[in-house]
Amino acid sequence: MSRNGMVDVLIIGSGASGAAVAWSLAETRMRILCLEQGDWMKHADFPSNGHDWEARRYGDFDISPNRRARATDYPINDDASPMKIANFNGVGGGTIFYTAHFPRMHPSDFRVRSLDGVADDWPVDYWTLEPFFAENDRMMGVSGLAGDPGVPSRNPPMPPIPLGKTGMIYARAMNRLGWHWWPSDTTVATTEYDGRAACINVGHCTPGCAQGAKASTDITYWPRALRAGVELRTRCRVREITTNEHGMASGAVYYDADGMERFQPAEVVILACNGIGTPRLLLNSASARFPNGLANSSGLVGRNLMLHPWPQVTGYVEDKVDGSRGPMTCMWSKEFYETDPSRGFVRGYTLQFARGTGPVNEAVTSVAAGRLPWGMDHHRVYRQLLDHRLQIGIACEDLPEEHNGVTLDPVLKDDHGIPAPRIDYTISENTRRMMEHGIARAEQILTEAGASNLYASRTVLNSPGHLLGTARMGNDPERSVVNAWGRCHDVKNLFIVDGSIWVTSGGVNPTSTIQALALYVADSMKQRLATLFD
Repeated sequence: MSRNGMVDVLIIGSGASGAAVAWSLAETRMRILCLEQGDWMKHADFPSNGHDWEARRYGDFDISPNRRARATDYPINDDASPMKIANFNGVGGGTIFYTAHFPRMHPSDFRVRSLDGVADDWPVDYWTLEPFFAENDRMMGVSGLAGDPGVPSRNPPMPPIPLGKTGMIYARAMNRLGWHWWPSDTTVATTEYDGRAACINVGHCTPGCAQGAKASTDITYWPRALRAGVELRTRCRVREITTNEHGMASGAVYYDADGMERFQPAEVVILACNGIGTPRLLLNSASARFPNGLANSSGLVGRNLMLHPWPQVTGYVEDKVDGSRGPMTCMWSKEFYETDPSRGFVRGYTLQFARGTGPVNEAVTSVAAGRLPWGMDHHRVYRQLLDHRLQIGIACEDLPEEHNGVTLDPVLKDDHGIPAPRIDYTISENTRRMMEHGIARAEQILTEAGASNLYASRTVLNSPGHLLGTARMGNDPERSVVNAWGRCHDVKNLFIVDGSIWVTSGGVNPTSTIQALALYVADSMKQRLATLFD
């Protein structure tokens, strides 16, 4: 095995959290190295450069690693889960594929036990993270509108994306119902911002933004981190974190781009591999000292997986609307976000109002749903569907349950023989009641908007790629994996900054909060450099 030179900080993963923590720690002038399993993405290769963008969305740019099957991916056994895993390996991680919807967690999300008697409270609160939310908004470039009464005050640096024809239909319906709505916060540039051009509505944002209007960490955090001296090494597949005779992390064993096994020693190791990749790596780093997996004396590594069940309700209006042109999500509603005991469940959800979809996806999904017949009426009905779609997504809070989790598959392995993660996950009864409540409200909104031919997904749910909770933070080492500032209880020079440290999931897309937490952990480390391992 080839041994590399020592670094002060080794970061594993270059996505939302890995990029943020690398940039923040760079000011210390320590030698910082990030290992990324994937590669740099060429924006000229993104599907949105061509007319076949939808076909590639189900091929080499699929959100599922099992269908995408790039050389840089690892397989995932999610057969025992109704929610399939979505992720991406490459510089920027999931920010390459996300929809750029960018809400923050709410203050109540950090106090679920105190407020509602379920799950656990976080060891940090919203207001501790608030300055890091604001810093991240500047770094990622958030577009939005200040003044939303449904969330704490904030000041996005760019104006919101236009509501468009679709958004105006939603807004008028919500006004007639008397329910809260607001233009979405997104990381899609609406003006020139920090070298990024404004959105020109070339198509769906998910399979990469060729324009560069959508913020991904390969074009936001990483250029700054690299200029500050951080080294980013791609095509490096990490197998395990090693420890020394004192029980401290000593570095990582990985396979380089040529398949050679290498050892990278480090004084500090930071994991930023998401809520699936991080527990996989910790469990695969078992040793005589840590027989159940690294940092797993609590037995909670891999447990409490939260995936945000996400039903969607679709309807069709007579007039043509925006179709797939423009960012997907144009507005949100927090009307049903907080607990109301009369609804029969605790916690709540966000309603996300989406534009339509492309012609191929419209055809495929409409045939599957029974809306689009074969035969004589096929083209006539299709013309009534294409660019007439309204769709409301229901971002349901997913409470932690220990039986939902990640383990190592005994059979399935990646190309280097590393065990693949196995997902075991069921949707709780509380979440099912929440889903039905959200579906009923969405149907009410679409009906008010004049839509017909309504269809709600219940069994095949959207998989948003929100991978949370499998190495939770907390003050009690017996009930958590990391402490209140991301340091593992069992290994004092091992830190985790990704979504796996979440205690509860909230009812919002997680990227904004993941990055705020990563900046908070980095700041906590900088404040404690002299006593970091005490």
